[in-house]
Amino acid sequence: MSQKKIIKELMKKLDKLESDREKLIDKLAKALDKLEKKEAKKIPTKAPAKKSAVKKTPAKKVARKKTASKKAVTKKVTSAPNPTPAASN
Repeated sequence: MSQKKIIKELMKKLDKLESDREKLIDKLAKALDKLEKKEAKKIPTKAPAKKSAVKKTPAKKVARKKTASKKAVTKKVTSAPNPTPAASN
């Protein structure tokens, strides 16, 4: 086939796809309008329903493993003997 024929066929397919797309958009718009009308009718006629109090169940407590507490290693610092004790004055 020549390039012109291929281009013509592709253009026809594109036009068909565009028209199908527009039809679908129109259908969706109509369906949305219907839903909006139904919602508008439902809201004024019904009294607001009271929500039942939902009891929240506390989460299950999982026994935690106690980690061994690590004691900080303390080093004994040996200080030089004080030549003049403060108490002996």
